[in-house]
Amino acid sequence: MNWLSISSGAFITAFALYCVAFLLYVIAVIGRKWKNREPEGHLRKWGRIAFVFSSLGLAAHLVFFFTRWAGAGHIPTSNMYEFLTLLGMMIMIAFTILYAIYRSPLLGMFALPLTILIIAYAAVFPQEVQPLVPSLQSNWLRLHVTGAALGEAFFAVGFAAGLMYLLRVTDYNDKSASARRSQRWLEFSLYVLIVVAGFIITVFAFRGAGYEASFVQENLSIDARGNEQLTTQTVEYQLPPIVKPHNSEVVAMQPFLGLDRPLFTAPDWMNGVNAGRKFNTVIWSVLSGTILYGLLRLLARKPLGAVIHPLLDGIDPDDLDEISYRSIAIGFPIFTLGGLIFAMIWAEQAWGRFWGWDPKEVWALITWLFYSAYLHLRLSRGWHGLKSSWLSVIGFLIVMFTLIGVNLIIAGLHSYAGVS
Repeated sequence: MNWLSISSGAFITAFALYCVAFLLYVIAVIGRKWKNREPEGHLRKWGRIAFVFSSLGLAAHLVFFFTRWAGAGHIPTSNMYEFLTLLGMMIMIAFTILYAIYRSPLLGMFALPLTILIIAYAAVFPQEVQPLVPSLQSNWLRLHVTGAALGEAFFAVGFAAGLMYLLRVTDYNDKSASARRSQRWLEFSLYVLIVVAGFIITVFAFRGAGYEASFVQENLSIDARGNEQLTTQTVEYQLPPIVKPHNSEVVAMQPFLGLDRPLFTAPDWMNGVNAGRKFNTVIWSVLSGTILYGLLRLLARKPLGAVIHPLLDGIDPDDLDEISYRSIAIGFPIFTLGGLIFAMIWAEQAWGRFWGWDPKEVWALITWLFYSAYLHLRLSRGWHGLKSSWLSVIGFLIVMFTLIGVNLIIAGLHSYAGVS
């Protein structure tokens, strides 16, 4: 039996079911205002149907996870593709648990897009099963990765509920300075999510078109004895190179919209592993996301938050605040164990030290400190409602930078195979 073929089919099935479930949650929420509908009855009926499809998607996702485990011979957490698919699965597990408690279809309308974005982003990375190096053959690594993913999944659901709270209570008719500032920051949060979506769409589009460009880069390094060493490497791009690697020459490049050579070269201090390509990816992420956001604004003719706000009428903001807090309160001890304690034990086994100030380690610590502050301010200082929700949004943006930004921008021991 070809477990990996079954795994690939289950992954596509899970993605399709999540997309259908998201549309059904949208119908459940928006359809309350349709004519000749009893709002609460409509919400319950379509919410149950949507939950069935999201549960089927989770079941297919679990099939993907365990069949890939069987086919690879090890738990699928060894590269960025496997970790992000695991994170998407954990978000759905967290959502399912909280949905069973609070029965809020509205939560699905915000949690499902997160899952869809994350597993779509996972598909950007190489999907081949890779043999494990000795440092990855540890039970502590398995506990570290699964614990970190589950903790971050609860942070994601807390973010979704916090974002809904902000969209629910923000008054877009208020023109005061404080209200306009809140509206701008909320719109920026939506813009960040759209940048991620735009990047994923762009990568799939250029990959589907078979775009390629390559460069030969020379790197000058100095060894421990002070001797200079000159090495060359080939850098492959799958997005049109707006910026080329430092000290490199074009080998092959397909023209795109009149762009037949890079517009500029990466600065000389940007000399990490594939630094030029990563910088190019960041530029394309911002550019494509900004274009997508601009198109949505052009269609809506008003801020996107103002478009979503009316959909949340009739939702108790206190319930959203409670869901956000409970999610983060559940996720924090799990992340503490998986993201820090188990990670340090594994690091000592793999590299002979508990802590090495690797960029991913530093940002995991920043994430933990931020959510520690969140819980302290909520429990000791009474930061409920608006303040608490803003912290849940900011916290998850830190999580996303730790997962995505660190890999794209900063080189370290946790760097995975790059994209584009």
